[in-house]
Amino acid sequence: MLMKSSLIFLACLFLVDTSLEKDKTTTKRKAQREEMKITQPNKSLTSTGRSKEVLNRTKEIKTRNDMGCTSIGGICQRNSYICQGRYLKDKCRGEKSRQCCMPASAWSALCAGSHYNRVRACDSYGCGGFNSRSDLGLHKGIDIVCDDYGIINAPFSGNLGGPVGRAVGESIQYDGVKLYNKVHCVKIFNIRSYSYFGFVVQGEAMGYLLPLQDTFSGITSHLELQMCDGSDPSPFI
Repeated sequence: MLMKSSLIFLACLFLVDTSLEKDKTTTKRKAQREEMKITQPNKSLTSTGRSKEVLNRTKEIKTRNDMGCTSIGGICQRNSYICQGRYLKDKCRGEKSRQCCMPASAWSALCAGSHYNRVRACDSYGCGGFNSRSDLGLHKGIDIVCDDYGIINAPFSGNLGGPVGRAVGESIQYDGVKLYNKVHCVKIFNIRSYSYFGFVVQGEAMGYLLPLQDTFSGITSHLELQMCDGSDPSPFI
């Protein structure tokens, strides 16, 4: 009888141990599943974070590139510093105040037969200097002396950008042509251009000066040179 009771007791212990082992296994599997659920989003977030980090590094590398300025002979610096030439925007990394300083380099004489660009002095019709005052307001260009029908040469190599006009009274007078390259952009007025599109080389004949004496007797015949951005072209002529 005692032997039988012992066997029953041992069987009960075996069943209890087996049940406990199953519970432990089930609990462990549930814990692993919960851990996987928690870990997977973190992996996704980590991957996204790394992607953003790589993207930010790529952007940073691009913004660190000053080649847009240095490739055309300029120097990137704060525009509060003196630049012996003119500043060009959007060619340097960093803040907007950091711009490309292009050293002044003399252009060729625009009027054929002249060794340099001579600015028109004051006459009975006004003055030819930049920001000189007249009845029409401030003069936002420079007048270069040249004879009527004189040949006008390209001051620098670049592309012709079509005819350009200006207000004369209540109408628009198309008596100019646009010339530009990576560094400079100018509008030349009082000129009849041989062509309005295409590429021209520095010193190449672009056209001839329209006669001013017929309309303004006694005026100093000249062409008018304007920078496309309204700045002073004096450092380049």
